[in-house]
Amino acid sequence: VNSRTLVFIYRRARRQLHAFVCESPPRRWAATLKIRVMAPLSLPLSLLKHKNCLQKANIFCNVLQTLHHRPFTPRLWKRNFGALAHGVGQFLSQEPRAKSYAASVCSSSSDGQDMPERLWSVYNETKRQTEGLIPAISANSVNPDTIFANNEMSLRDTEIYGFDYDYTLAFYSRNLHTLIFNIARDILITNHRYPEGLLNYEYIPNFAVRGLHYDVQKALLMKIDAFHYIQLGTVYRGLHPVPDEEVIAMYDGCHVPLENMSDFYGKSSHGHTMKQFMDIFSLPEMSLLSCVNDFFMRHNIDYEPVHLYKDVKEAIRDVHVKGIMYRAVEADIEKYICYGEQSHAVLKKLSEHGKKMFLITNSPFDFVDRGMNYIVGKDWQDLFDVVIVQADKPGFFNDRRKPFRRVTDKGALLWDRIHKLEKGKIYKQGNLYEFLRLTGWTGSKVLYFGDHIYSDLADLTLKHGWRTGAIIPELRKEIKIMNTEQYVHMMAWLQALTGLIEQMQVHRDPASQAVVEEWIREREAMRSQTKDIFNSQFGSLFRTYHNPTYFSRRLSRFADIYMASISCLLNYDFQHTFFPRRTPLQHESPFWPEHSPAGIRVPSQLSRTKAESD
Repeated sequence: VNSRTLVFIYRRARRQLHAFVCESPPRRWAATLKIRVMAPLSLPLSLLKHKNCLQKANIFCNVLQTLHHRPFTPRLWKRNFGALAHGVGQFLSQEPRAKSYAASVCSSSSDGQDMPERLWSVYNETKRQTEGLIPAISANSVNPDTIFANNEMSLRDTEIYGFDYDYTLAFYSRNLHTLIFNIARDILITNHRYPEGLLNYEYIPNFAVRGLHYDVQKALLMKIDAFHYIQLGTVYRGLHPVPDEEVIAMYDGCHVPLENMSDFYGKSSHGHTMKQFMDIFSLPEMSLLSCVNDFFMRHNIDYEPVHLYKDVKEAIRDVHVKGIMYRAVEADIEKYICYGEQSHAVLKKLSEHGKKMFLITNSPFDFVDRGMNYIVGKDWQDLFDVVIVQADKPGFFNDRRKPFRRVTDKGALLWDRIHKLEKGKIYKQGNLYEFLRLTGWTGSKVLYFGDHIYSDLADLTLKHGWRTGAIIPELRKEIKIMNTEQYVHMMAWLQALTGLIEQMQVHRDPASQAVVEEWIREREAMRSQTKDIFNSQFGSLFRTYHNPTYFSRRLSRFADIYMASISCLLNYDFQHTFFPRRTPLQHESPFWPEHSPAGIRVPSQLSRTKAESD
């Protein structure tokens, strides 16, 4: 394969298409050429571009062969341009037929069927068509090692790469969460005189998910969507769900007013009654809060929820601030740190391509040094142009008052003024404004990676124009679930059924309404099942049924790109441009290159088969 061959294939396809359709609007071609076919990541990078081009060329040829057997009309071109785009899957989408089928069946009265029979006939036909979609949808599975874009960004423009440490370069095993839970629980008992019966509680790994909100005054852990609505069925007091009726009574519905939500950084302060748990380290804190609440309720102990929240928060903070966790990890590094070789490979690749790198972390130097020695080796500092520890993010990005301070390899603090940030030296605290002045690393040429959407990314993208990359380790598990046949089957039928309800609700006679109500009950049951696939208590990190979660909305606002781990960078070269999907607005047609299942005759109500998650 060479470039001349690819150009020849492309030009031949375009000439043939032009002969059939008489005109080829440049903007439509531009949209078509923007289609991105994700080549298998197992291939060498040098072959990815060629395979991508061959796939596109083959797509055009397949579409042309299909169009060749059809008489051309301008309307056919307009209708099938979406089909041309959907050639990504090497199929051809046609005008939706199920909607017209449903309309014809329900409007016809000559067949002798009554309305409920006709509705069930439409239901069965829709279900049959949906079953036919499953193989094609399953064939378009998502690669968990993909980097996903919220905003268009090119690595060609990126000269400097910055990193957080915890859960960005260093990934931890579940043993660390168990350690944090146990230490904080013991602190509650010894320092805050909590009952020793709490020793019977252990960390529950799969209980909570990141991004949940905690009502400090009501002691309720819950999941809230992007529009501040509570997802019923995900409200827990202690370890047990709160009935929907009780939730609605407490909040006078399901909406949480803006003034009650957490502040900009997810904290409960300045009158905000909600705390949002945004980082991975918060998982043991949520588990401990739930366990202590559960203990008090089981034993009918009257307690003040605000005091409980503050005590647990202080105990968790002591685990970090007093160095208890750091010493435990340093003493048994292999038990707690994993994925080291992948982070090393990324740093090495960046260094070999002449990229500048820096590290800004809240962790102390001894802890970072021990971990980086394990991940990279004793010469890890040679890879970074600047290393800043105990930065106190997010204050680091806003507080201009704190100057940088040198830290020796022995951990001693020096008193001399910092006039430049030098490679091979370690600095403590400081602030971003001084960092920008001393390095000159400003604007979109800088890309910073972190796992905490607020503390690591928000200020950088809103105030300073840096590019940001979010590390979401949970992403890999969720994508693997979404790729399963069970999930695809459930989501395809859930979307189809939703569209069916939307269309057929116009029949207001009692018999028809009884049928639609039965469909609605089936839909509600399926929505609960899709939630449970991800997490039986709270569902997906990214969806509350069909709406994005509050976490997901923040992610899309503050991160240009996001991925499961930093190792995903190994699958791309430094000329790569990340394009966000053109997500259809509600008033826009869903038939665009990257959205409808490829190559299926999709009823309109099925056209977003994989859009609605739990």
